[in-house]
Amino acid sequence: MRDRVTASDPGLLRLAAGSRTAGSIALTLAVLGLLRVPVPHLVAGALGSMVAAFAIRENQRSRQAVTLGLGLLVALASVSLGSLLNSRVVAGDLFFLALIFCAVYSRRFGDRGYALGLIAFQIYFMSVFVGVSVATLPSLCIVVAVAFACSALVRFVIVYETPAGILQRLREAFRVRLAQLVRAQLELLDAGPGEVDKALEDVRQGTARLHETALMIQGRLEEGTADAAAARTVQRRIAGAEVAAERLGLLLLTARSSRRADTLTLHLPGARIPSGGHAPVREEATDVLRRDMEALGMLVLRPVGEGGGTAMAHVRNRLLGYREEESLPPASPAVQDVFRGIGEAARAAMGLRVALDATADDESDDSPATTRSREELDAENASIQVAEEGEEEQKAPLTGWQRPTTRAAAQVALGSALAIAGGEFLSSQRWYWAVLTCWIVFLNTSSTGEILVKGYRRLLGTVLGVVAGIVLAGLVGPHTWTALALVLAFVFAMFYTAPLSYTLMSFFVTAALGLLYTLLHTYSLAVLVLRVEETALGAACGVIAAAVVLPVHTERRTNELLATVLDRLAEVTGAAVDQLSGGPHTDLLLRARGLDGALSNLRSAVQPLTHPITPMRARRSAAQHVVALLETCAYQARALAATAELLPTHPSIAADPRLRAAGRRITHNIAALAAHVADGASPAELETSPSIASLLESGAAAAPHYGSITHRVLRYLLRLDESVVGLARPLGVRTPTPPQ
Repeated sequence: MRDRVTASDPGLLRLAAGSRTAGSIALTLAVLGLLRVPVPHLVAGALGSMVAAFAIRENQRSRQAVTLGLGLLVALASVSLGSLLNSRVVAGDLFFLALIFCAVYSRRFGDRGYALGLIAFQIYFMSVFVGVSVATLPSLCIVVAVAFACSALVRFVIVYETPAGILQRLREAFRVRLAQLVRAQLELLDAGPGEVDKALEDVRQGTARLHETALMIQGRLEEGTADAAAARTVQRRIAGAEVAAERLGLLLLTARSSRRADTLTLHLPGARIPSGGHAPVREEATDVLRRDMEALGMLVLRPVGEGGGTAMAHVRNRLLGYREEESLPPASPAVQDVFRGIGEAARAAMGLRVALDATADDESDDSPATTRSREELDAENASIQVAEEGEEEQKAPLTGWQRPTTRAAAQVALGSALAIAGGEFLSSQRWYWAVLTCWIVFLNTSSTGEILVKGYRRLLGTVLGVVAGIVLAGLVGPHTWTALALVLAFVFAMFYTAPLSYTLMSFFVTAALGLLYTLLHTYSLAVLVLRVEETALGAACGVIAAAVVLPVHTERRTNELLATVLDRLAEVTGAAVDQLSGGPHTDLLLRARGLDGALSNLRSAVQPLTHPITPMRARRSAAQHVVALLETCAYQARALAATAELLPTHPSIAADPRLRAAGRRITHNIAALAAHVADGASPAELETSPSIASLLESGAAAAPHYGSITHRVLRYLLRLDESVVGLARPLGVRTPTPPQ
């Protein structure tokens, strides 16, 4: 059960966020209850504590404390202005718009600016919601101070988190997700004709989840590890384990089918298994293969620091022995490749285990194959030196309306003005819900399409939450503390589900608001229906503002990000091929993670195109295909980078100057794709020639299978070349017919 929780919530980040927010509110309500404040003040304290808990995004505890202290000052100023302007409609509305503009614009100053702007907006909203007046201002300031103090106590004492602790839990999540992927691959090995598509989808999801965790670890390595060399070692081992696991899945697909599996099968949603792959593998070595896949899962799942004795050492030695040709069992070449893949995955698991805890494994029972693997790992660790960061490409700074924060501030201000005007027509007492929705749909969005999808999800969650609010309000009635307990549960659920589903988060928000209305004795069915109307109005105003004021269309946004991904891909591929050809050593894994980050941004930006409600089905399929091809390219680039990183220390890898000629055309084609994306009239076109395939064929007699490093690198290049050429058709780039 612990492993399931660890895998479902890497780093327990969602659990911590929900516990921190719900705990802050509970402590605030307990303190205010002892002070016997009225119910409106309880609601204000709960809202203030909530915003103090979720607005802080910095990782360092010292910076969190400073931001929280500044946030208290901003909150007191905001609630004071709210009490003065609540009775002045026009002045209050104008100030609210100015506050919204400044709150959004402040995001350009980083996490602290984001937090202070969010606190200013939410606290002013709270003052409108509870109806603060000048007479109640002193007591409400005390309530806000109590809320921030309780939030600080929960954050820094009760729900205690450190960057090192978060990184440690993320490593555990990676280990568990890796074991789950191995288990899914084992099920793919045994799946029958009616089960193979589901088993393949499970492997596809497991691969994506493992990659997601690797990116999360990459983002926290610098702050969570005191020693830069140790962080570099962990980075290399994480990348190696990820590549080995994905390679093992491809080898299993190849063993099931009559032809070599395409990497695209592991990345394209709904892709079918290759022809001939619907029947499970039936060979004499299948039982041994199944046993060793189970052993690999057990080896990965064993917690770091937990010894396994002689039996576990025997299992590890057997799996690592498959890296030696003489230890492979009699089987078809495709199945023998799977055994080799198991050996490489076992080596990656041992390397990751040693990187996390150098004293984790007892070396007394090592076999010769295990000893050789350790020597390779030790040599790699000894060669790790933290490379000085090169000078980044200097880009011209954006000014004026070119800045995303300035553009977003103008858009939110206009949308909020429309929401205030429309909201006043719907209700002079509840107009602020339209403003809140308009504000929220602009959070973490960059294009009109993203705003449209977010507005739709918020409206759907609000409608479902209204239904739940009607039922709960009738059940709870006047029971104040029961209602507050349910509100706490909904707040926890809101933050726990926020990264998973925006619709679910909106559902819990609306259900909690229904209970708050009950506490304030303003609940009615008409109020909840009005909530839906105001939400729809706010979402519509946000979309209109995004489409009118300095619009960033989804196509423009995705093209910009696509060009960035292609540039990063060319950079990683060129550097890896250059190093494998005898060039200078560079930080390839850092470049590869830059590619992964750019691809993650593109994946988020194309969601409006791939969302189920999009009416453009052909464009949706094309977008999914392009993203899947790019993920395939990224895998091949990661594999090239991981192999090139071994070049200085691995005794069986030598530089091969033939690779430079093979890689030149690939980087040229990637550059041609990027030029076409940047300028549709670009005359650049792709080159085609049989150079890589001919190199593979020429080396096939000497190294027909998985074991040859050069042969493996050439296969990475061939598949990368095929994927890059495959991108030409959906992107509309000309590809000349290759000569006969």
